[in-house]
Amino acid sequence: MNQTITAKHAPAAVGPYCHAKLAGNTLYTSGQLGLDPVTGELPQGVEAQAAQALENLRAVLNAAGMDLDDVVKTTVFLADMDDFSTINAIYAKYFPDDAPARSCVQAAALPKGGLFEIEAIAVR
Repeated sequence: MNQTITAKHAPAAVGPYCHAKLAGNTLYTSGQLGLDPVTGELPQGVEAQAAQALENLRAVLNAAGMDLDDVVKTTVFLADMDDFSTINAIYAKYFPDDAPARSCVQAAALPKGGLFEIEAIAVR
């Protein structure tokens, strides 16, 4: 049995998918862009987009009764791998201790022209 998670404080999905699925004690999130949840627009720059995407991820986790401490694995998608060190500094602020496992890949393009996207697996 699984449960669809919809977060009130995260931007609406930009396609036919949900914010996350909770299967037992494990949450699988859809990718979160740096979209402003109020305006639906992307802020300028990879730093602002990464911070907003991580806030959006937090909102999805919170909607499932979880937080960033519950994340065991993330996948980060970058439009430009040259942003890797910049992203690491921002990411470290959200996962300061005992960071989850992570993959980071460069994508040919991200939805809405995004520069950063993150998906996660979390366990209660």
